[in-house]
Amino acid sequence: MKSLLVSLAAATAFAATCSHAADAWPTRPVRILFGFPAASATDVIARVVGQKLSDKWGQPVVIDNRPGAGGNLGSEMAARAPADGYTIFFGTVANAISTSLYSKLNYDYLKDFTPITLVATTPLVLVANPSLPVNNVKDLVAYAKAHPGKLNFGSGGVGTSNHLAGEMFKASTGTDLVHVAYKGTPAAYSDLFSGQVSLMWDNIVAVTPHVIAGRLKPLAVTSTHRAASLPNVPTMEESGLPGFEAVSWIGALVPAGTPKAVVDKIYTDLVAVLRMPDVKEKLGVLGAEVVGNTPEQFAAWNRNEITKWSKAVKDSGAHID
Repeated sequence: MKSLLVSLAAATAFAATCSHAADAWPTRPVRILFGFPAASATDVIARVVGQKLSDKWGQPVVIDNRPGAGGNLGSEMAARAPADGYTIFFGTVANAISTSLYSKLNYDYLKDFTPITLVATTPLVLVANPSLPVNNVKDLVAYAKAHPGKLNFGSGGVGTSNHLAGEMFKASTGTDLVHVAYKGTPAAYSDLFSGQVSLMWDNIVAVTPHVIAGRLKPLAVTSTHRAASLPNVPTMEESGLPGFEAVSWIGALVPAGTPKAVVDKIYTDLVAVLRMPDVKEKLGVLGAEVVGNTPEQFAAWNRNEITKWSKAVKDSGAHID
């Protein structure tokens, strides 16, 4: 009986210590780390969210851009970070794609991280150079079939979401489009503006300013519903491609082994930030749809996304050693 009481007392003391640690956390700067450069969609969203978390926590929230290897350089760094809550990883659709695209990764996206919440989703937008004589997806399919192999589409690299969205479109429509891979989307945009590239699928956050400026012509969004920031642009499904969905997304995770009390605090505070009207408004203007679901729901999302994109990778034949 005495030993049982001692054990219960120890457990109670441990729980109290964990609770106190969570109450005290954070006592120093927190970083949001991800594998993409400044001005990327992930970066823009991280800065909006990070500033609000900094205000809430009374500590600086540092944005740590670690681009390279399709986002995997930053992902590996985050997976190896101390499991103390001071590194929050912003995972993306690139992580779901990489699990099947790469023959070997130095981290395991499902095992090395504890999910917090899906922060936001952002559709891709199919855009065309304004000189291309098409105004919608139906026109594009007809034009592509009348000129097989003559149209090309750019992407930020082999196996990126904007590459695989193009491959999904080809498979869905039976069209022959030529993929042109670039080392990042800035170079692809340059050729798209000049007309050397006809089409591109890219994140709505990056695309919208060019659409508003008239540099690009939007044909469709890849979400199941229209985007609030581009309400006149139809979905792929409305354009005659039922079931076509290929959204980008950003989710918050921490290294596996982070104390549950700290995980719970990050979740509570992050979701509170995402529910702030001004945050929703800022991200909505960019075309991002705020989510803020539970860790369990985000975990299920990750598994489903890996399954969906692995099929797209296999069908495209894309592979990186």
